Amino acid sequence: MSPSSCETCGKCPISGNPMAAAQMSGADILVQSLVCAGVSTIFAYPGGFSIPLHQALTRFRDKIRVVLPRQEQGGAFAAQGYARVTGKIGVCMATSGPGATNLVTSIADAKMDSIPLLAITGQVGLAAIGSDAFQETPMTELCRGITKHHYLVTDVHDLARIVREAVFIATTGRPGPVLIDIPRNVQVSQCEPDFQAPLNLPGYNDGYAAKQPPKDKLDAVVEAVKKAKRPVLYVGGGIIASDAAAELFQLAEKTQIPVTTTMMGLSAFPRDHRLSLGMIGMHGTAYANWAAHDCDLLLALGVRFDDRVTGRAAEFAKHATIVHVDIDPSEINKVKPAAIAMVCDVKAFLAELNADLAAFKPVAEIKDWHRKIEQWKSELPLQYDVGSPHIVPQYAIEQLWQATKDRETIIATGVGQHQMWTTQYYRFSKPRTWVSSAGLGTMGFGLPAAMGAKLACPDKLVVDIDGDGSFLMNIQEMATCYCEKIPIKAMVLNNQHLGMVVQWEDRFFQSNRAHTYLGPIENPETFGKGVGISPAERYPDFVAIAKGFGWEAEHVSDKTQLAAAIRRMIDSPGPYLLDVLVPYQEHVLPMIPAGTTVQDMIHR
Repeated sequence: MSPSSCETCGKCPISGNPMAAAQMSGADILVQSLVCAGVSTIFAYPGGFSIPLHQALTRFRDKIRVVLPRQEQGGAFAAQGYARVTGKIGVCMATSGPGATNLVTSIADAKMDSIPLLAITGQVGLAAIGSDAFQETPMTELCRGITKHHYLVTDVHDLARIVREAVFIATTGRPGPVLIDIPRNVQVSQCEPDFQAPLNLPGYNDGYAAKQPPKDKLDAVVEAVKKAKRPVLYVGGGIIASDAAAELFQLAEKTQIPVTTTMMGLSAFPRDHRLSLGMIGMHGTAYANWAAHDCDLLLALGVRFDDRVTGRAAEFAKHATIVHVDIDPSEINKVKPAAIAMVCDVKAFLAELNADLAAFKPVAEIKDWHRKIEQWKSELPLQYDVGSPHIVPQYAIEQLWQATKDRETIIATGVGQHQMWTTQYYRFSKPRTWVSSAGLGTMGFGLPAAMGAKLACPDKLVVDIDGDGSFLMNIQEMATCYCEKIPIKAMVLNNQHLGMVVQWEDRFFQSNRAHTYLGPIENPETFGKGVGISPAERYPDFVAIAKGFGWEAEHVSDKTQLAAAIRRMIDSPGPYLLDVLVPYQEHVLPMIPAGTTVQDMIHR
């Protein structure tokens, strides 16, 4: 459809939404293009070089909700939260200079975790680029290594096509972030947009499309499954991204193969299922790690053999025939050579494999494998001091799970010990209910990500499990939640320390505290023990801060009062913060130190 026919029918050729006049500004073209792409929410913070874009958004307020974060990074993490729970593209926008650079961490985070994110930045006018103009930053250069693709728009006529391409690239194949940097003069320039201009993507028809599994390799996988006596399914974020959880469940039930997930794969397989091994890796379950070590067939689906999973890569699954299936060819043989490798859509692969195994019967030896795994589960369970008189973090997370397991709940986290304990003790059962920064490990992620998740899923309970250090990094987004009426809940496990670094200090640096205590007291050893500390002694006072932002909030330090406090939090109609005092001496166990093997696992 040509621009003239758009003018005639008055409808967008893609979405069917009413169109503006044939002559449109670059800013209006951008926003209309987002509407055409199905975008209904954008997290955007205005500035001098994005004013035209924000003015255009006001003209489309019946089509796109604009959420004003209190810092650009918070908005970008919120866009990620939105994307992670829906599978749709998350969109954020900032002005040039410091506004744009505040997006960089979230862009890198989305790249590491394969999240579809569109980051739009204002830029100085084309004539000023390269002159060190006020608030000029070369965003395409800064983001070259952390985006799936990036654009500097130099001609308003290209803008509609570029937005279509950007959304397509971000959401197709292996998802990822795309940047569009728009100079101010392009934003105000006028043209007749072509909303169906051909996409300018080399290899577009076959390079980005989801590939089907090759028949000969699929047959080889079928034979490997039939022969395996100690198989393991090792699955990651690719299962979530391709919406393949149902196919994974079918395969596991059919073949009786135990399932372990990466951190990104959590929620892809029900944790309470008898075939679940939980998470694998540095802080994964002991039995998942031992199963990967001893298996004879490793079906690696939608994973990248991250170093936090493999440890010393040469020793990981060294006895196994490795089958690696991934949509991204760059991941194949990057860390571990695969006996059978397929570059294809993992959902399509699982559907074909399930069909080919329709008459499959597990070998008799699989029962011996199950018995061995049950022995490991019995001998090496996840455990903590259940008799502690204090609220230990593991107990707090278990209590939250008990209180929320029967309702639709999404859990977000920051990064640190609380994140790892959540992977261990919150038993996820449905895909897209887990939102956390895995590959980049970005503190400050939890609160804004929960905010985006709640906007995407307003009928679901959304809880941010956070640590005091991580929560402080984007605490300003409490204002966004209040002003935008986003009723998320935050359970802050407050130990007055940077807990994960403290754990490493304890394990490898003779407990020498090197700037990991977060309070103002000269002798940190007198604090954070969970004994005799009143709310007035905590620093900062999260409850006072929360109330200043308009949230309901309370402290809890008495173990007998925790369950009731959690109930008050999740039943509250608005945003609610629960500040839970926990001892800082707790360690996340088991632990496989970086670069070592399962034989070096620390249990206590």
